[in-house]
Amino acid sequence: MLLAIDTATRTVSLALSDGQNILAESTWQTANHHTVELTPALHELLERVGVSPHNLTALAVTRGPGSYTGLRIGMSLAKGLALAASPPLPIVSIPTLDVTAAAQPHRADRLCAVAQAGRKRVNAGYYRWDEDEGWQADGAPFITDWAALLDGLTGSWLIAGEIDPAGREALSSSPNLLVASPAAGLRRAGYLAALAHRQLAAGQPADPSLAAPVYLS
Repeated sequence: MLLAIDTATRTVSLALSDGQNILAESTWQTANHHTVELTPALHELLERVGVSPHNLTALAVTRGPGSYTGLRIGMSLAKGLALAASPPLPIVSIPTLDVTAAAQPHRADRLCAVAQAGRKRVNAGYYRWDEDEGWQADGAPFITDWAALLDGLTGSWLIAGEIDPAGREALSSSPNLLVASPAAGLRRAGYLAALAHRQLAAGQPADPSLAAPVYLS
């Protein structure tokens, strides 16, 4: 039983997966109240499906990019749950923008996934479509603003993720770009869980002591 935790930005999401189905999922926008809201939401999620923390066998968490506080809270919760178990539970840490990318259909050969970074900036990452593996990261994520981001996109691109009003206004002047709907661009922990199950099945390392957030500046 895998618990997926995403608190990287003001979009907070939790999901519980048995590897075949998403048993429960909760996603909401927080006004930077991660600490106050997260634990009650987790208890409610577990109680809804009759699962105890002792039933968990693995955890997944977004490692960044994202806000310093948001990433720290999610990682702390995951490590606390993992290290409270005996033996400690594996933790799979997944890049934040990979979760956004995993939800997108193949509408263009290039994808730019975005998440809010504050101060009118966005975290962004480029992806290329692979027929066997789906969207694959093409380079490291970075911080930019909407004007600079759009200046660097030529040809056919799909843009997905957290797009604020300024971003939607900027995108409206770029008809060559496809923009995912708010629902399609919502970063959901169900996709985080799916990515984590894939890594666990591939035998990739999931030592909880090695899980750490990644910050951009």
